[in-house]
Amino acid sequence: MGIKIICENRKARFNYEILERFEAGMALKGSEVKSLRDGKAHLSDAYGIIQNGEIFLLNAHIAPYTAATFTGHEPLRTRKLLLHAHEIKKLIGKVSEKGLTLIPLKMYFKEGCAKVELALGKSKKTIDKRETIKKRETDRQLRRVMKQNR
Repeated sequence: MGIKIICENRKARFNYEILERFEAGMALKGSEVKSLRDGKAHLSDAYGIIQNGEIFLLNAHIAPYTAATFTGHEPLRTRKLLLHAHEIKKLIGKVSEKGLTLIPLKMYFKEGCAKVELALGKSKKTIDKRETIKKRETDRQLRRVMKQNR
């Protein structure tokens, strides 16, 4: 069946240094799944938190499904993420110990199930962001020169 990407958080790779990635399932309502199948979701301001030994996704916007009746959903509600117990313990240790952040990188369907790719990230300083921009510009110029020399 494969993977169908719903949305990506491109700002995350610019604002954070990605250290480790995890795949998590999501506990969703029916109208949320239908809205995701239409591709109506945003992860730009989303982040993960740990409460009572469980991981939750906050500020992930899933647009209301238009054909849903009164049993619809709130677009910015807190959603529980489903991970293995050993992964949760590992995340709890790293987030509390090193001051890392849980950032969702992308949301997708894998074999019919809605998944989110979570990453442990360390916030970049302004200097690091400038270096990222410089590297991107030099790579772009190199590609341009290589294309012209063909």
